[in-house]
Amino acid sequence: MRKLAILGLAALCAACGQKTDLKPLAQDTLPPTPYGAEVQPDSQDLLALDPQAAPDRSVELRTRSEEREDDPFDLPPE
Repeated sequence: MRKLAILGLAALCAACGQKTDLKPLAQDTLPPTPYGAEVQPDSQDLLALDPQAAPDRSVELRTRSEEREDDPFDLPPE
């Protein structure tokens, strides 16, 4: 029982991370400026997802019932 309590406490401590802006360590630098870029991107720019990586959700709700078209590939099992 005691081991379970210690594991639970360790899991809670691991889950409460500090949320601050990311900065490189003192000896490290940001990656080099991409070829053709005018400005060095900062950490927030590097962490932002492009639209292809996280596309917007397309919600198309049908407003009325419609008959389904005949599907030639919807065959009964053999």
